[in-house]
Amino acid sequence: MELRPYQKESIRAVLNEWNQTDKTLLVLPTGTGKTVVFSKIAQERTSKGRVLILAHRGELLEQARDKLYKFTGLQASIEKAESHADDSDVVVGSVQTLINDERVLNLGENVQTIIVDEAHHVLSDSYQKVLNHFPSAKVLGVTATPDRGDMKNLGKYFDSLAYEYTLPEAIKDGYLCPIRALTIPLDIDLSSVKVSAGDFTLGSAGRAIEPYLEQIADEMAKSCGSRKTVVFLPLIETSQKFCEMLNERGFKACEVNGNSTDRAEILKDFEDGKYNVLCNSMLLTEGWDCPSVDCVVVLRPTKVRSLYCQMVGRGTRLYPGKDHLLLLDFLWHTERHRLCKPSVLISKNEQVEEKMNQLAEGKEIDLQELEEKAIRDVREERENALKEELEKQRHKKKALVDPLQYEMSISGLDLSNYVPTFKWEEKKPTDKQLAGLERLGINPDTIDSAGKASMLLDRLINRSKAGLSTPKQIRLLERFNFKHVGDWTREEASKVIARLSMNRWNTYGWIDPSTYLPDRLKGMDL
Repeated sequence: MELRPYQKESIRAVLNEWNQTDKTLLVLPTGTGKTVVFSKIAQERTSKGRVLILAHRGELLEQARDKLYKFTGLQASIEKAESHADDSDVVVGSVQTLINDERVLNLGENVQTIIVDEAHHVLSDSYQKVLNHFPSAKVLGVTATPDRGDMKNLGKYFDSLAYEYTLPEAIKDGYLCPIRALTIPLDIDLSSVKVSAGDFTLGSAGRAIEPYLEQIADEMAKSCGSRKTVVFLPLIETSQKFCEMLNERGFKACEVNGNSTDRAEILKDFEDGKYNVLCNSMLLTEGWDCPSVDCVVVLRPTKVRSLYCQMVGRGTRLYPGKDHLLLLDFLWHTERHRLCKPSVLISKNEQVEEKMNQLAEGKEIDLQELEEKAIRDVREERENALKEELEKQRHKKKALVDPLQYEMSISGLDLSNYVPTFKWEEKKPTDKQLAGLERLGINPDTIDSAGKASMLLDRLINRSKAGLSTPKQIRLLERFNFKHVGDWTREEASKVIARLSMNRWNTYGWIDPSTYLPDRLKGMDL
């Protein structure tokens, strides 16, 4: 098959990265062919030694083996439970089986490459035990979702990110279908739901949504009655109950869970159109593909972006006649926790996400169009906030006194004639100095040295301790043509300003500012 451009780029990037480091990560969204990519990488690496593909579920193992053969012609053997690997170049292994010392030894010492499917699990003890058995092997982690619910950083294990292809890029390039989100005006209270290991516990989440199931079923009947829909719920019991409610409303709904003995048959019947709604309690987040799904309903509230992306990813594949995926969202109510909403699929900027959530309420809207609108709105809000802040600063600066004017008013010739002497004095004023000058009423914009700022601050502080007039008092009174205000006390200046205020800022008939002096200064040679 002809590889897509990003698939070729990702393969080159991984192989080049292994020239620099041993453990690297590849991120491709669900539906963009990550199995194709790592199959081709496995084929390239067989010349170096044996390749081990690690996964944690039976479906993923069989999928990897089948696609490896389909895309490369390589026959892989499986190391899992009753299946034992032969001497083939590629082994697809179950991590649960390979934590057994005897089973991992069965692979021999020539494993030179390990590919970890769904690599967001790699930090678990079981994966680490298997990986540590092959310390010299090159390791590739492949995932659609590079973050973990327990917030452990994958960077603690992987040395680098070789390549990332994002969901917005895949949609824009036409390899995944657009996503339209519809916010249902149903306020679901999650304030009592408990959190463990970074996410809501399934039991308390199930109990929290239970009272709302009938309303949710009614809303689904209005919004997605004709669509092929997958519903994610927190508990098997909740999933089964909700399935019954949907059937009562005319849906052809089925339910599947980890205990279903006829799971394969149910999934095939759903894919073939016998059912139009498939309810599950977190079973289908990985390793299951049904491209015809065109509606996803997430009734398992989560704080974990990776889990949310996995659920929505069940519906992002292309399919004839399918022009978009409809994602139903609800007004989850919680004061303590930040929940994953449709916006997290597209944006990595929290401000843009919040704006997208606001704009989406009560509407069905394309997520990429929504992000573009949110980016414009956030930018406009920032620009308006900046304008307001600049205006405030202008008003603030207008209220401040020019330092040269102040120096002249207090006859500060030493300030006016100041020249830096030491190296530290020649440096620019510190932020602390500038803030101090503003606080004391001086506009610091023209103060160009730390020495001048220090000298002026000392003068302002000493005058304040002496009870002399402030810069703002001096400027105000000089506007009314009062003289020698720099020699006045703060109290003397304050009394005159109070009198001016009472006289509606008018000196007429009261005083001659050009000759007025406080009694204390009369007769002095100023």
